[in-house]
Amino acid sequence: MYKKSPWAAVGVLAFAVAVGTLQMTAVVPLLPVLQRQLQVPLTSVSWTVTSALLSGAVSIPLLSRLGDLYGRRRVVMATLGMLIAGALLSAVATTLVLVIAGRVLQGVAAPLLPLSMGMARQQVARDRLPTAIGVLSAMMGVGSGAGMILAGLVGGTYQALFWILAGLGAVAFVLVALFVPEPSRPAPDGRPDLAGAALVAAWLVCLLLAITKGAAWGWTSPPTLGLLAAGVAVFVIWVATARRTASPLIEISMLTHRGTVGATVASLLLGFALFGVITTLSSVAQTALGASVLQVGLYLLPTALLMLTVSLFAGRLMRRFPASSLVGSGSSLVAVAALWLSLAHHRSFDLYGAALVLGVGIGLGYAALGTMAVEHVEPARTAAAGGVNALVRLVGSSLAGAVTAAMMSGSGAGWSFGAAALAALVSAIFGYAHGALARVPGLAKEEPA
Repeated sequence: MYKKSPWAAVGVLAFAVAVGTLQMTAVVPLLPVLQRQLQVPLTSVSWTVTSALLSGAVSIPLLSRLGDLYGRRRVVMATLGMLIAGALLSAVATTLVLVIAGRVLQGVAAPLLPLSMGMARQQVARDRLPTAIGVLSAMMGVGSGAGMILAGLVGGTYQALFWILAGLGAVAFVLVALFVPEPSRPAPDGRPDLAGAALVAAWLVCLLLAITKGAAWGWTSPPTLGLLAAGVAVFVIWVATARRTASPLIEISMLTHRGTVGATVASLLLGFALFGVITTLSSVAQTALGASVLQVGLYLLPTALLMLTVSLFAGRLMRRFPASSLVGSGSSLVAVAALWLSLAHHRSFDLYGAALVLGVGIGLGYAALGTMAVEHVEPARTAAAGGVNALVRLVGSSLAGAVTAAMMSGSGAGWSFGAAALAALVSAIFGYAHGALARVPGLAKEEPA
């Protein structure tokens, strides 16, 4: 079935990626609701977003490796099962701790994109592969926008949202079971780097906790400085051990490879910019404009619709323009939208207008990032390159959640939007620079192992 109709499987995988991404942003408009119903401060409730992003960042390289060893379809179904279990746990939870525990399980769905990209590269014809990867990558943007809208539709209760997420995860699970057979793979070789996963989780938690709580504890207080120092120390240990491990969780060389470094930095910054904008916009709309959760979803409806529209043309665009140029152009538009909001965010017109620009920018950027990340590496390293790219995007998103919570409780919305604008601008610079370097003969080619 897969051989005869690979696009049916691509469509199912795209839906699964969208569901996996949707759960990341659906909670954002409900942060004030969670804060009120669970009676916790904003810096604590923001971990319902950060915890899922964090678990996703760790699970991407770990589960991508498990997919290489034991079969990507099997791991895809396992991640969807974790998403369903996490959504059910959060739906019945009455304390912040249990909601966060459920969110950690939901975040394990993050590897759906690199796993799906690896399956697509095995089955889709080479000349159609940019279209398949573009559609799958664009689902990150579509799912992000749809999550915000879904939160608005369910109204002012977080329980309903998680019940719907569980249902969508179940639908995706059944569709994958029916329409996505397991592609052929070599015999398992090696084992997953569990120690690496623990080290990555440790330094990320230290960093994000310090950023989130820094304003409350004091940026020069012993707990904040201690967490930052611990994060740096664990990061150094992780890099040192990864270089000596036969099959590391993340190939350090892939982070700095001349053919992928542009995509790596752009993905990190674009993920930061998107989450920085939508998180701050949600807060501004509800506090300054008195918007309901549904109205927040409506403000972001143009973003979601344009993400979807642009993704449908992504493959055609990438056959005419380099992926790096599309990432640069998309990032530039995101910078324009964020800068617009940093200067004017007290009228509905500004929110709708910036959301339109944001949708086009994220649609272009996210759709092309997947191709930009893998086009200059050997086919055997596609999964590694795609996994690293998806991971750094989630790390950027995680940082945005922490930074936004800190800025909103201190400097204000204008500075938060400004930080997103700066991140998007630097992303654009790296995108364009990557394209320029790629035109230099031999400069962006895969180096011999």
